[in-house]
Amino acid sequence: MSGGSSANRNECRIYVGNLPPDIRTKDIQDLFYKFGKVTFVDLKNRKGPPFAFVEFEDPRDADDAVRARDGYDYDGYRLRVEFPRGGGGGGGRGSRGGGDRISRTICVRQGMCALRTHSRMVQELWSSYVMRT
Repeated sequence: MSGGSSANRNECRIYVGNLPPDIRTKDIQDLFYKFGKVTFVDLKNRKGPPFAFVEFEDPRDADDAVRARDGYDYDGYRLRVEFPRGGGGGGGRGSRGGGDRISRTICVRQGMCALRTHSRMVQELWSSYVMRT
């Protein structure tokens, strides 16, 4: 694994918010498999509103998923699908307003970070949030 793989990982990762409370990892995989190979789903649904991070093998698949699923009605919930903020990665992607809501949601859950990649992502988002205030 080369040093450039982390930037590529950031381009392949998307945030999925406004999920129903009874959502399962399999449901998320079913929502996104048609856009390309899903390599990882990190569902957070223990406290507060559920959200997830989904990683694709190819950044073009992540881009397609954001375009197709942002605003999608899933079981009466209008999904929020976008590229995570902070830490480089997707360049001009995710420039839509309202990033503070995502940052606050992530920061509330930072104690639940078990995976190294998720911890780095939370740290990047937290840093982005702190710099805005």
